[in-house]
Amino acid sequence: MASTPTRAVRFDGYGDESVLHVVEIAMPVPAAGEVVVEVRAAGINPGEMAIRRGYLESQFHTDFPSGEGSDLAGVVTSIGEGVTGFAVGDEVLGFSWTRSSHATHASVPVTQIIPKPSELGWEVAGSLYVAGCTAYAAVRAVDPQRGETVAVSAAAGGVGTIVVQMLRARGVFVIGIASSANAAWLTSHGVTPVEYGDGLADRIRAAAPEGVDAFIDLFGPEYLDLALELGVAPQRIETIISFERAGEIGSRADGSGTASTPEVLTEVAGLVVDGTIQVEIAATYPLDRAADAFRELSAGHTRGKIVLIP
Repeated sequence: MASTPTRAVRFDGYGDESVLHVVEIAMPVPAAGEVVVEVRAAGINPGEMAIRRGYLESQFHTDFPSGEGSDLAGVVTSIGEGVTGFAVGDEVLGFSWTRSSHATHASVPVTQIIPKPSELGWEVAGSLYVAGCTAYAAVRAVDPQRGETVAVSAAAGGVGTIVVQMLRARGVFVIGIASSANAAWLTSHGVTPVEYGDGLADRIRAAAPEGVDAFIDLFGPEYLDLALELGVAPQRIETIISFERAGEIGSRADGSGTASTPEVLTEVAGLVVDGTIQVEIAATYPLDRAADAFRELSAGHTRGKIVLIP
């Protein structure tokens, strides 16, 4: 292992994708209760982009130089004192809370990994945590019942594609707000597509003449106001991004942090294995092209997940 190059994405100050670079680092050493994972795949997420741009400094303080990355899947290469249930050579998926997964190796607590089902490819396994657990939390927050109507903004994004499938699995009539380019994909998954833009409220009313029971916002505060305009009760409105506006109107704002457990991640992985959820992989990039991967993400309109392959 000592001869294995160990490399990681870093940034030395806030900025756009140009601040990202890859450096060689010392091989991580697992502390008690941790394992080191040789990362085979690691998804990228809008939250990581927001942190790197300094938008979330009040919530997520950054010391420089900083690593990044939460999602990961790979192979255990070493284990720390007291670790049980995992061994060197095990294939796992999970998450890092220390911004370290965009690397060739990462040390993580065993409470943040689960065995990788053999049916999951590396790209899907390595992009499952943030989007999957966030989607799980968002759906749980609105407590959808069979036969109800739920509208979802940014329905074709990394989280949105999973949210709409989870809702359909519960027997919910789903209105997916997205660009016209994603209409065919949404329709193929049993979702009624509605294009965003001027006149959106009227289009939603036409698609759901009996009204909307709940609303999941994955994009921005204007959609919380739209939900209120549509007559959705604040307690049935959920957002993963518009925290200030949620506090003002009394809506829900549950994110992946409320569902970051091995049990939830195992349940989400099981939904993928049994075909209930299809995880869309929009693109893969080598670690050296992390900046390019984030440029594609920042351009918007990505359906599904973009994944780094160290």
